[in-house]
Amino acid sequence: MTDAAPLTRPGRRPARKAPRVVVAVGLTLALAAGVGYAAELGPFDPGPPIPDADAAKQARAFLAEWEAGRMARAAALTSSPEQAERVLQSFTAGLDISGPTLTPGAATAGEDGAVTVPFTAKMPVTDLGTWTYASALPLREQDDGSWKVDWALSLVHPKLSSTEKFRLEREDAAGPEINDRDGNALSSEKYPSLGPLLPRIAGGSGAGPRGAVRRVDRATGDIKGTEATFGKKSDRPADRPVATTLDATWQSAAEKALATEAEGKDAALVALRIDDGEILAVANSPASGFNRAVSGTYAPGSTWKIVTTSALLLKDAVAPGDVVDCPQYLTVGKRFQNVETSKYPGATFRKDFTASCNTAFISLRDKVGDQELGDVAGKYFGVGQKWRVGIPSYDGSVPVPRDQTEKAASMIGQGRVQANPLIMASVTATAVSGAFHQPTLTSGKDTTKTTPLPREVVTQLRELMRATVTDGTASVLADLPGDVGAKTGTAEVSDGVPNNGWFVAHRGNVAVACVVEKGVTGGASAGPVVRGLLDAVPGDPS
Repeated sequence: MTDAAPLTRPGRRPARKAPRVVVAVGLTLALAAGVGYAAELGPFDPGPPIPDADAAKQARAFLAEWEAGRMARAAALTSSPEQAERVLQSFTAGLDISGPTLTPGAATAGEDGAVTVPFTAKMPVTDLGTWTYASALPLREQDDGSWKVDWALSLVHPKLSSTEKFRLEREDAAGPEINDRDGNALSSEKYPSLGPLLPRIAGGSGAGPRGAVRRVDRATGDIKGTEATFGKKSDRPADRPVATTLDATWQSAAEKALATEAEGKDAALVALRIDDGEILAVANSPASGFNRAVSGTYAPGSTWKIVTTSALLLKDAVAPGDVVDCPQYLTVGKRFQNVETSKYPGATFRKDFTASCNTAFISLRDKVGDQELGDVAGKYFGVGQKWRVGIPSYDGSVPVPRDQTEKAASMIGQGRVQANPLIMASVTATAVSGAFHQPTLTSGKDTTKTTPLPREVVTQLRELMRATVTDGTASVLADLPGDVGAKTGTAEVSDGVPNNGWFVAHRGNVAVACVVEKGVTGGASAGPVVRGLLDAVPGDPS
């Protein structure tokens, strides 16, 4: 029996007023008749309608504009732009929704010519959580042959109607006092970056701010139902203070350093103790909103070369004194280059590290297996394991490269390698101590399993990071007293967007990591932030 010929689409017909029913025609005559009749179809039956591709495309465009907050542009794709814009604005603003994710499903065609595209909505309600529900977009062909979303309140949410709407209710319950490691009270007024964190810490065991999305009668305001609830009640007595690992002095200095040195750019910083992973400071700029320091997902750029170097040293694939040439460019599927297209002919690996030479590191990619970088990151540095920090956190990802170009990018902290300041502060602490300690803000349980780095690897990493301060790209810290070590990073974002700047450092028993979005280079943008912090707090925490 031969296979059925592919379904074909008729050409577009002239515009007409009646909605079009999309029909597929043309099955091969060689299709065995028994197969067709078994399904109660004649041998020439065209089968079910195929949804119009233009309709599905219009649905995706509508969801993309709504998702991006461009309500006027989304509304313009509907049959009732004025009402659509008003409702979409009211819905997202009134429920404190920001950054929704709207995922379309497969389109289906109805007998009346309409096309329906289902979608899943994930609506983050500020400071509470994500409201997830399913809805669908009806689309109809217009007189001119184009397609528009057939506007109805119910497409925003199936239960939104002319008689019922939604109302956000927040529970403004006073939480317990939050203290730093020395018993000093912490507040969002004095430490703005802690504003989004304190409610989560106060609840303990995942409890935090509480609230609900209610469905109410438009005329009376009476509650008709509850669509989503957020948070849970804490079992901790409200009059019992919550102790944290934070240090008020370090927290204040971190917030001041970001405010004075980040030049108004989005930025984040984490400082933690090297010997036990206890977090001393978490600061974000802007202070309110997304906690990019702990939950951000960034390419760590050249700060990741600490992990790459560890992988190379662990298998004796390179030594600091080995010559590893640093050319201006290196092509592995795409052309890679160094910052400011620098080059160092005949450079040693020590020079490659201190000058942050991308091409030298990429040239060593065959020295490690495709999965090896991720294995080292997880086994020795805990990256990608589940961390119990005390607040929600993103704990990193190092996927196996899909090809040699992505492997080359992974060697320098690009590609799909993802981290944030918390992760990179921990990586720094592990590199210079040899032991991973799960970062924590409270007395959370550590369920990670890691292996200590060999002492000789730790010694070499410390020497390389120290040389980066005395003779390399981290010279912004060169005149600080003590055995200070550091690594800079510049991470590409996308074409036409300035690079993110990274800087990690260690001094005494403290490791610090900072990212400045669109900072261009780590030494020039994140470096001064770390310098400002270390200048303000010259000694170790108690």
